[in-house]
Amino acid sequence: MSMTVEQPDSPQLPRPAGRLVLRDLQAPGQAFAHITPNWFASVMGTGIVATAAATLPVQFPGLRGAATVVWALAALLLIWLTVATAVHWRRHRAAAVAHHLHPVMAPFYGAPPMALMTVGAGTLLLGTDVIGSTAAVAIDMVLWTAGTVLGLVTAVAVPYLTFTRHDVADDSAFGGWLMPVVPPMVSAATGALLLPHVPPGQLRLNLLLACYAMFGLSLISSLIIITLIWARLARHRVGPAGMVPTLWIVLGPIGQSITAANLLGGNAHLAVPAPWSTGLEVFGVIYGLPMLGFLLLWTAVAAAITVRTARQGLPFSLTWWSFTFPVGTCVTGLSGLTLHTGSVVLRVLAAGYYAFLVAAWTLVAVRTFHGSVIRGTLLIPPGATPRPDGQP
Repeated sequence: MSMTVEQPDSPQLPRPAGRLVLRDLQAPGQAFAHITPNWFASVMGTGIVATAAATLPVQFPGLRGAATVVWALAALLLIWLTVATAVHWRRHRAAAVAHHLHPVMAPFYGAPPMALMTVGAGTLLLGTDVIGSTAAVAIDMVLWTAGTVLGLVTAVAVPYLTFTRHDVADDSAFGGWLMPVVPPMVSAATGALLLPHVPPGQLRLNLLLACYAMFGLSLISSLIIITLIWARLARHRVGPAGMVPTLWIVLGPIGQSITAANLLGGNAHLAVPAPWSTGLEVFGVIYGLPMLGFLLLWTAVAAAITVRTARQGLPFSLTWWSFTFPVGTCVTGLSGLTLHTGSVVLRVLAAGYYAFLVAAWTLVAVRTFHGSVIRGTLLIPPGATPRPDGQP
């Protein structure tokens, strides 16, 4: 299989085999012709900037206000992309149905559920300042439930399609393969935030147990896939430049698992008595610190490969959003470890990762806005070129 992130062609585009001009893109419905699941990565990447700021151990005046604005932007993006996806399915059903059969696009069905839960977590952590605690909890519960259900579906359905329908080769493994199995880990981390708001008793206990089960589901699956990615890199080298940003996705399950372990451990006392709650809190640190070592290792490896590729030419695409959400999970994981250990070094690391996250998000958001709204290059099929002069 060719390792290129392409979007399935749509026969409904006016010039599928030629050069697409901006007036074609502005035709009714054509702006929705190529709304694919990976667009929701922009919601994930934007939302994590807000949620990571809310829990950052280094706070300063204006940070929470700025984070609230970013959360609102992520919420608006989620609403817009949900509507755009619905229009896409209505007007371009053939292209929409084909996405799950595309071996590179199908894994990105994991993006919509993570987008839902990221915005939900931001609503609980920051939205209370705007809409009040009651409404924030209710919205988060709805988004968490919907995201969890969709995430569990992708965790089963996408690997099933890979095993039975997709045409894959020895060099097919890439960071995107993690996308469908990471949502349950996001459910575990964001579900921990809901524990204080769930009635005590069996409901709260079962929520805690379900979160730990989803933690294991995602962790073991991710470790298998990361092993395949490592093997592919060792045997087949880096591959096409367009795929390099997806190497950063590996940080997602690592950072999110550290986040989940510490959030669940910190709130375990609400559902189970000591010594079980104490043991679960200790587990967060015992698990998190060794995983932090691998997190730092992979950050160095991914950064080195990215710099090397950038010197040779790194074309912009939606895969650049891989520089945001995975790094954000590193921030939340480091914040959790800092809270439970009091380490100044971890506090500095968390601040450093957050600074990189903000810089990466700013760059990718500007490039995405320019590529989708200004030039339209992100809204056209592969091979088509926007022409602002209107000439064919």
